[in-house]
Amino acid sequence: MFGYFVRRLLAAVPVMLVVALSVFLLLRLSPGDPATIIAGDMADAEQVANIRAALGLDQPIHTQFFIWMGNLLQGDFGTSLISQTPVMTMITQRLEPTISLALAAILFTVLISVPLGVIAAWRQGSWIDNLVMSASVVGFSVPVFVIGYLVIYVFAIQLQWLPVQGYSSLDKGLGEFARRLVLPALTLSSVYIALIARMTRASMLEVLQEDYIRTARAKGLSSHLVLFRHALRNAGVPILTVIGTGFALMVSGVVVTESVFNIPGLGRLIVDAVLARDYPVIQALILLTAGLYVIINLLIDLSYALTDPRIRY
Repeated sequence: MFGYFVRRLLAAVPVMLVVALSVFLLLRLSPGDPATIIAGDMADAEQVANIRAALGLDQPIHTQFFIWMGNLLQGDFGTSLISQTPVMTMITQRLEPTISLALAAILFTVLISVPLGVIAAWRQGSWIDNLVMSASVVGFSVPVFVIGYLVIYVFAIQLQWLPVQGYSSLDKGLGEFARRLVLPALTLSSVYIALIARMTRASMLEVLQEDYIRTARAKGLSSHLVLFRHALRNAGVPILTVIGTGFALMVSGVVVTESVFNIPGLGRLIVDAVLARDYPVIQALILLTAGLYVIINLLIDLSYALTDPRIRY
């Protein structure tokens, strides 16, 4: 198992190097100049050139890349070109809201979608199955921002159960932290509930046709044991894949949800950085997202190896 883990970890190194090179080149070769943005509309060419020299943007691209990689290997993500704040400080300040939102959303997703998918497969062709599949289609079709405004109108404005917008950190109290996280987490999880419910149903339908399931039923085991101990466990590989990928997508795709609910997370930070052409911030956030994908895929591979020892070799 340890050898399998090491092999998968080493395979992630060239992936991160390719991502770093791609991000660096795409930002440098795309239109726009951060020095012009910093200088303002009234600056002349000499002032812009001085700013470019101060930021090191006048050096050849390969020189900029090696300097950036050298700093990166030392744990230095650079300084924001706009605010002159260390990038790591900016990310640390915005990390808690995004991670909290993504964790709450994936928790809602798993608790709702997996039981729905199991029940839909168990009652294939019934009204329950049709209802779950219809709700899944709606979840795929309705944009996230529409669902966000809808839950705000119902639960915050009409019923006045929960606050409309904003974020409260955990150190200010668990109650307020949870109250302000419920609506955005439900909004963000809506698409993934639909996706994972459908995937769970499809995997369960395939497993329920296997001989060992019929044998378990013939032994007189209850439907609960057959479904959750035998069928769901053997149908878990594709479900785990979708859940892991969904969590990574949640962290990297919270821009709309954070905007609707006015949450100061990484999504808002990367939008501001792109608009300002803030190279160090954009590079660090994309690398962070890529690293998250690599880590989650590694964890998914390890979960495969734990459930099926043949995968280790």
